[in-house]
Amino acid sequence: MQRQLIQPYLLVLGIALTLSSCFNEPNYPDTPSADFKGIFKYTIAAGTGVGAAKRDSVVLTIGFKDGDGNLGNDIPVPKADSARYAQNGGWGNYQIRTFRLINKQYVELVQDVNKVLFFPDLTKGKPKGAIEGTIDFRQIFTYGSSFKMYPTKFQIKIRDRSLNESNVVETDTISVPFPN
Repeated sequence: MQRQLIQPYLLVLGIALTLSSCFNEPNYPDTPSADFKGIFKYTIAAGTGVGAAKRDSVVLTIGFKDGDGNLGNDIPVPKADSARYAQNGGWGNYQIRTFRLINKQYVELVQDVNKVLFFPDLTKGKPKGAIEGTIDFRQIFTYGSSFKMYPTKFQIKIRDRSLNESNVVETDTISVPFPN
């Protein structure tokens, strides 16, 4: 009778071991990699009051892979981490560069809002290991009393807490408002 009780448990254990052996953790390099997934724009209607002008919100989506999963930071960023990033290029754990088309040539438009950017720790409280997924970054472009629509594209790169930088990803072009 004991044998009849043990056999179903052994069968379940055998199936569980078989299924768990089918999953192999990805083997990505410790330097993060990025790829362009998409760009989406939506318009936010003007509200009432100061600073409530009509604006376009542009969402940039990139895919990422990282072998040791050390992407992102605690938010707010600890002073020591902030200083380490500042000493190594002066930008945070991701960088967005904006380029607009002027006279048939893309020209970089340096924006203070993009000077030092951080996204949160993607694996907080989880064991070290390979990760992959997508991250959305948002940019806001305000319609002023006088504006012009410019074809615009972005370049994005990310870096991990070990300061390993990903490749640069370039987005498709989208038209957004700039002050005239």
